Amino acid sequence: DVQLQASGGGLAQAGGSLRLSCAASGFTFDDWLIAWFRQAPGKEREGVSCISRSDGSATYADSVKGRFTISSDNAKNTVYLQMNNLKLEDTAVFYCAAVPESMRPSGCGRWHDYGYWGQGTQVTVSS
Repeated sequence: DVQLQASGGGLAQAGGSLRLSCAASGFTFDDWLIAWFRQAPGKEREGVSCISRSDGSATYADSVKGRFTISSDNAKNTVYLQMNNLKLEDTAVFYCAAVPESMRPSGCGRWHDYGYWGQGTQVTVSS
């Protein structure tokens, strides 16, 4: 049974940092694309970053390039999203999601490309 558990959200000041974790169970990351999405109130769920274990590639949305870093810990079957220099506009519910490499979309794809989701974790950035 594929399960994703997201954690690590919270409150941070602008310019601060948070690290999100996405722990997987029921499968290993080797043949999957793991992504982070976020959804702000009234907005569509958007892709933030994704990582492929098969080729080691990481992709970022332009809005987070240079500030966010995605990584994976094979031993813990966990993917992390290190978020630095947080901005007010980063406030959102963050979700991790997974799709098999065989169904990998272009870039990180759109939310509807993913069949497996963790519960959301709230990130709130204050001034």
